[in-house]
Amino acid sequence: MAENGTIVAHACCRVDLAGGTLDIWPLYVFHPGAVTVNFAVNILARCRITALNDRRIRLKSIDTQREEVFNSLDELCSAGRYKHPLAAHLLRFFSPEGGLEIETNSESPAGAGISGSSALMVATTAALARFTGRKLDREEIRVIAQNIEAQLIKVPTGCQDYYPALYGGVNAIQLDIDGIHREPIAVAPEELDRRFVLTYTGAPRQSGINNWKVFQDHLNGKTRVFKNFESIAAIARAMHKALARADWDEVARLLREEWKLRKTNAPRITTPTIEKLIKIATRNGALAAKVCGAGGGGCIIFLTEPESQERVAQTLRSYGGHVLGARVAREGLTISGKAFKSNFGV
Repeated sequence: MAENGTIVAHACCRVDLAGGTLDIWPLYVFHPGAVTVNFAVNILARCRITALNDRRIRLKSIDTQREEVFNSLDELCSAGRYKHPLAAHLLRFFSPEGGLEIETNSESPAGAGISGSSALMVATTAALARFTGRKLDREEIRVIAQNIEAQLIKVPTGCQDYYPALYGGVNAIQLDIDGIHREPIAVAPEELDRRFVLTYTGAPRQSGINNWKVFQDHLNGKTRVFKNFESIAAIARAMHKALARADWDEVARLLREEWKLRKTNAPRITTPTIEKLIKIATRNGALAAKVCGAGGGGCIIFLTEPESQERVAQTLRSYGGHVLGARVAREGLTISGKAFKSNFGV
């Protein structure tokens, strides 16, 4: 429960199963019927905002151990660089009256490819909206978070990362001409919990770089990349159906096919470490695997039979993989607390 004058928001990370990167506009308009399939995991990002009785702006990131203080919002807006750019850019957009402290924390490892930054964008956007009295629906939160994240990483961003953070559960994000539509997939989360292992390679990746290269190749008319995305779109549609009927053999086959295609899109999507961990896990009971996000490092999701899950996890640990104790997050964004008016405004 938030204290008086304090807003607390939590949002969850995600794992993508099929169709990622298709969600970057305008790529999906060239692939009718495009969809991405993902699910939320209980690895959380948190934002806490507390009103101050002066005009100071204090920014604190617990996971990166960075702090900075500005004497006012005007001073923050005129600054050229920030130690906490995510919070600073959102503050510039929301322009709150009076002073405040923003404290953020992400449970996701750095560069994990499970949308830790997007979850933090959602949590901080929602908290600032509540703090400043702006009534935003979830789609409006998604648009603001996505656009400001694009400003931060300086390349186009997709939409898929924000929906698990907002809604939780297992999702199909339909990328249509008339807009983006989220459809929950009615698969029992307990069944998915029994079948996946999420492992961090220990090496952060830079998703913007890999995604930007693929984006450029697609728009520049590279036939191979276009055909790959046609195939990935078809795999994602099939993955949606396979999950909905809990056909785990088909889910595993599609996951293998998606990864096979995806790593041919650009150099450095896979690495020797990634290939080694996938090979070892496959020998010890993993049915399929793929890198989360754009690749080059970060996390790998492994699909297993329930009876093989622990063996796969132990094998990965013994070869240097950091197994994350992730489960499907049943709910998405949560927010509590109410801002109060100080002597200097909200």
